[in-house]
Amino acid sequence: MRAAIAAAMTRSKREIPHYYLGSEIDVERALQWLERFNEARPLAGRVLFAAFALRAVALALREVPDLNGQFVDGRFRRSESIHVGVVTSLRGGGIVVPAVHDADRLALPELMAALRDVLARARSGRLRSSDLADSTITVTNLGDLGVETVFGVIYPPQVALVGLGRVAARPAVRDGAIVASRTMNATLSGDHRVTDGLTGARFLAALRARFEDPEAS
Repeated sequence: MRAAIAAAMTRSKREIPHYYLGSEIDVERALQWLERFNEARPLAGRVLFAAFALRAVALALREVPDLNGQFVDGRFRRSESIHVGVVTSLRGGGIVVPAVHDADRLALPELMAALRDVLARARSGRLRSSDLADSTITVTNLGDLGVETVFGVIYPPQVALVGLGRVAARPAVRDGAIVASRTMNATLSGDHRVTDGLTGARFLAALRARFEDPEAS
């Protein structure tokens, strides 16, 4: 496992000229909306914030598709489908990156079910080859462990990785007053062979909009 991770990450840092962007995103409205959404749902059917975040990433990719795909044989191949790879830690050590397929087309409850399924199969060693081969972007979320900001290494042959940090109440200015609002640091690692910082900034702006206007998501 460590040898496979080392080979992939060494290849990534050797071949991919990374650029990094970060943005603090106000997620207060999204969390409040999600709490209301879950009120009428049974406990086992409630949607976690992680699923909302994955869908937000997928919908942002619809607006900025140049980050969605793979770099193969010296050129970028944009994917019409959005398959979000989720970095998953294994109980015995190491990580895998299974995909949630067509994440932009799934309603939140469906995406939550798909996420639960793929994580359960990853941790029990029952992943299919398609789970690991066709992701078009990766998301790594270390916020639950208290990490503020994640600057990830792109998983080749993909061309972008989104890092999500912890959600915490921080001072924010609204209508001229300082209030406590829950925010999260989101980062993008991009492949400079395919896109530039302007594209990455557009993606982070689209991602921010998904969180700040959850009704539209």
